[in-house]
Order: sequence, then C-alpha cells, then structure tokens
Amino acid sequence: MSTTLLEIPGYRVHGQLGKGGMAEVFLATQESLSRKVAIKVLHSAEDEAFSQRFVREAHIVASLNHPSIITIYDIDRLDDGRYYLAMEFLPGGDLARHKGEVFAPERALQIVRQIASGLAVVHDKGLVHRDVKPANVLFRGDGTAVLTDFGVAKDLDIDSELTQFGVAVGSPAYSSPEQAQCQVLDARSDIYSLGVILLEMLTGSNPYRGGNYTQTVVNHVQMEPPPLPDSLGAFRGLLARMLAKAPDERFADCRVLLAALDEVELSDLDETQIRPALVLPETPAPLPAAAPRKRRSSMPLLVALSVLVLIGTLTFAGLYIKQQRQIAALLEQAEQRFAAGQLIEPAQDSAEQYFNQALALDDDNAEALAGLQRIREARIKVFTDLAEQRLADGLLSEPAEDSADYYYRQALAIDPQHAGVLAGLQKVLQARIARYLELAEQSIADKRLLLPAEDSAVYYYQQILGWAPDNADALAGLNRVALLYRDLARAAYRRGDFPGALAMIERGLQAEPQNPELLQMQGEHQQLLADARAANARAAADRAAREERERNNNPIKRAWNNIFGQ
Repeated sequence: MSTTLLEIPGYRVHGQLGKGGMAEVFLATQESLSRKVAIKVLHSAEDEAFSQRFVREAHIVASLNHPSIITIYDIDRLDDGRYYLAMEFLPGGDLARHKGEVFAPERALQIVRQIASGLAVVHDKGLVHRDVKPANVLFRGDGTAVLTDFGVAKDLDIDSELTQFGVAVGSPAYSSPEQAQCQVLDARSDIYSLGVILLEMLTGSNPYRGGNYTQTVVNHVQMEPPPLPDSLGAFRGLLARMLAKAPDERFADCRVLLAALDEVELSDLDETQIRPALVLPETPAPLPAAAPRKRRSSMPLLVALSVLVLIGTLTFAGLYIKQQRQIAALLEQAEQRFAAGQLIEPAQDSAEQYFNQALALDDDNAEALAGLQRIREARIKVFTDLAEQRLADGLLSEPAEDSADYYYRQALAIDPQHAGVLAGLQKVLQARIARYLELAEQSIADKRLLLPAEDSAVYYYQQILGWAPDNADALAGLNRVALLYRDLARAAYRRGDFPGALAMIERGLQAEPQNPELLQMQGEHQQLLADARAANARAAADRAAREERERNNNPIKRAWNNIFGQ
C-alpha cells in the first residue's frame, strides 16, 4: 500500500519514515491533539501470530512509564485488518546514525545513564529487553536518549521460546555471551549490550563485530575488551564490569550500574589532557628601552617568504598528485578483484582490502565508499541466493552450515536490518511450521497422539508453539488431540473400564492442560473414586457389625458365657 493511499482514522499521514521486513513507520499528525506522532503499521494481517506479538509489544511498552522509554499513544486496526501503533515522534534520529563517531565522555556517560535508568524500569516490571543496540536508541529534539523496539522483550521468569530451540534473538554485534550461546537471559544481558554501546561511543568502533555471524559470536564469548587509552582511564573499571563474560561478574542490576555511573570522575579525564608546562604572567614585564637602530628594507624577507610558500605549494601539489595516483591505482585493483569475485578473500588481495586502503588515504572517497557498499550488497545476494536454493530444496535448518537458516543469518550479520533477509528468515520459520503441521497430521492419522515422545502429534505441535507461541493451527491441533482422548475416555467408561478412562483423561490433559471438558471429567472421576471408597468402607463396617451380632446370637456361646460368667 502506498503512502498516499494510507488512511488512518483520526490521523493525517504525511509520509514514510522507514520500512522494515514486517512493518513500516509513517510520520503523521494526530488530529484530536494536533501533535506529531510516528505510526508503525504491519505489512500484512495474514500472520495472526505475528500480529499478536505486535500487540504484545504495544502492551509491554504502554505498561512502562519513564522519560527514556518511548511513549505509546494508541493501538488499533486498519480497515484491511492490519494493526498499527501510534507512538511519540522522535525527531533526533537514532544512535546508529553516529556509527564511527567518538563521543565526548560527558555525552557518552549521559546517554548511557538515561538508557540505564529506562532499563531499570523495564527490569522492575519483570522484563528483559534483549535487543539493546544503537538502532533502538532514539533521541528527542532536546537530545534525551529514548529506548525503543520491545518486539523481542520477554518475561524474566519465563524461558525464551526461541532459546529453547537454539535460536538466538537480538543483534549479534551487541549480544551478551549468554545470548549468543542461546542461554536463558536476565537483566544482566541488557547491561552487557549497553556496555558495548558505551565502548563504541568512547572509541568509535565495536571490537566484537566480526567478519561474519560466527566470528561475532566467538568474539563475544572469548575476546576480552580492548585496553582503553589513558585519556579514558576513568571508564576502565566500569566497562570491565559491564562487559564481564560471566553474568555474575557484572553489575547485579541497572540501579547498581547507575550508582557506578555517578561515581565516574570526569575530572580524572581532564587531568590527562596536555597542558602548558609554565604559567605565563598576565601582563608581561616591560622590556628595557633599546637604542635606536637603523631601519632595514623588508623586501628580502618578503622574497624569502614567497619562495618558501612557492616551495611548500609545489611540494603539497606533488604529494596530492601522488596520493591521487595511489588512490586511483587502489580503486582499479579493487574493481578488478570485484569483477573476479574476490570480494573479501584472500584477505590481503581482495576488493574490500583495496577499497579500505583507498579510504585510509582519503576517508571520504565516494568511489571507495560506494565500492564497499557494493561488496556488502553482493555478499548479501550470494548468501540470499544460497538460502533461497536451500529453501526450495527443503533444507530449512539442517545441515547446520548448509541450510536456508544458516545462509540468511550469514547475510543478516552483514546488514542486521536488511528487509529481504528478515523476510527470508520469516519464510524459513513458516516453512518449518508448515512441515511440522504435516508431520502432526500424519501422526494423528497413524494414532501417534502422545507417543513416541519425539514423533507424535503433541510433540510436533509443541515444537511449533516453541517457535510461534500463538500459532493458531498448533493450538487447534492440541485441542483436537485432547478431544480425541476425551472420546477414548468416554468409550472406556461405556465398557466399564474406569482405570482406562482415567488414563485417557490424563493423556488428553498432557496435550491441553487447561481443556475444560477433560478437567471436568477428571474431577468427576476423582469424585466417583472417593464415593466408591466411602461406600466400600461403609459396607465393610456393616459386615463387621452383622458378624458380631451373629456371634452374640449363637445359643452355645450364650450358655458358655452363662457358665463361666462371660
């Protein structure tokens, strides 16, 4: 749908701000309050599970209230069924736009303090953000840093459904070691990600970002933070704890981190700056009067200066021409390697290497910058073409390093926001879900409802819900299995097989623990058992009393008792 055709009741849409794999963002005016807002609109209404996650994100953010957390104004659906989210408009752009810049320590500390205070509120709500990265740090017009994009936020006390199946979430370049290894996360993972951002703002680079997804993960797990220069010595202890590999060695929570941020002495940074060795007096002492001297002509001095300027100009021009020739030669070599397909390998004789060498001589060289962008696009195309082939062949996630999922993630490591790659990963997920739905249907046809443990209908439906917790087909499938067990239980009752009926009820509840019919049948069965036990107990007591009366009515026993006084 084009921007000009987009109509949202109560809003006047001005234009598109951005577009991703699943949604696009528009600038609009909320007519009732005459204020600018950003409206995030899903591309499609067909994926109900994703739509529910979108709504869930809105509810999460709306439950938070902090100056450094984006404010949600409204959530609703368009006439075509797509959900949209109206939130505050942040005109200052995101932190990712400043990639490569070195921030003043005061500003870097201010940004981290603001985001940490917002994260403290997130964590207090029992949530972990899981995707703290520069692209998710936006700025208001006054420069206030604001945390956004809670699409992968998760309850702290519930294991991630993605982690259970070995799928890491978040952005690799800013993921904590435990996040990169698909382990259960808590608030300390967000602190690590914030530490990477702080390091990048102070030094201008992210040392953990590798040439590919795998190398980036290995760097987070194994590589120690680089040593800071003396000019940033006040941050060493702070970053050492934020970037500790083991979560237990980091700050326990963001409130402890905020206290540590307050203790950073920026005055220590000032002491490392170069200062004059001597303090000059404000007013120089008067010089003794000099004897009058004979005035000389300034012409020789002017001639000498002109000669020096001319020599310097010629020298500079010569160096400039030499540099331009070097750059031209490097660009030519880069283009030759690009044409030969040597994009990044071999490392010392690739297109990437020569473009980077050209940038080392001229860091604003447009041709070299465009060349590196072409390399990224070409590499992404190689990986996405391979991914599409594997997808067509049905190789979704296996073999581990030759599957559609693997190649899409390789492309994602090059450009984490690439819409085509994100859409490809979504296609992989949908294909895996479709396959498991087919396997579940076959299992039902073969009467493999609950067993064997890893080849049954219940197993396949639960796997799907691990990837997509709100998948309607899987939820309906589990309900179907539960009802099949309900019917089996009723048949057992009709045969008088009460133990068999109870076994069917319990199996049905394994498929759908909250099924109301099975829960009612289980309660009724337990009540029948209790009533039967009570009836048996009463019958036993009646038998004992009857036997006692019969013994007392025996004439021989009565005579015996009379003789012996018993």
